[in-house]
Amino acid sequence: MKKKGLALFLALTLLVVGVVAGTLAWLTAKSDVVTNTFTTSDIKVELKETTGTEYKMIPGYTISKNPKATVLAGSEECYLFVKLDKSASFDTYLEYVIADGWTKLDGVDTVYYRVVDGTTNQIGTPYSVLKDDQVTVKGSVTKEQMNALDAEGAVKPTLTITAYASQLHKNATETFSASEAWNNIANK
Repeated sequence: MKKKGLALFLALTLLVVGVVAGTLAWLTAKSDVVTNTFTTSDIKVELKETTGTEYKMIPGYTISKNPKATVLAGSEECYLFVKLDKSASFDTYLEYVIADGWTKLDGVDTVYYRVVDGTTNQIGTPYSVLKDDQVTVKGSVTKEQMNALDAEGAVKPTLTITAYASQLHKNATETFSASEAWNNIANK
């Protein structure tokens, strides 16, 4: 009889434990898994010109030049810079005007910038560097000056344009100034 009582007690105990465990199992939950993946950010810029890179000069003529700087899709908000380097003889023969929308960088004569932040200036938009996409051969250029360019060792007029980009934001609440952003490039 003791064995029957013990068996009954054990059976009831198992039943109570099963009911309690089952109740506890009903009162549990698990959320969906969220995996955070952190990728790198980047800025990509290109400078394209479709009119070529060598031109014949005729005094008083306008030469089509269409260099366009673009911050490519997928890039972060940034400062877009263009640097225009002229040969020593350039100003004797040619002149240009920088296109609208560019601001001269204080303290650097050959660098211009614009903010590309997705509002007024869009990522993926090609921006002309030269007003009306042209340079003009000065009407004051003489035949003697033109002939001098054919002499051996003569420095021909060149205009070298380079596009750069630097991130706009220092952190979530601050932006770089244009000078700071240019220094990020110049000091690399």
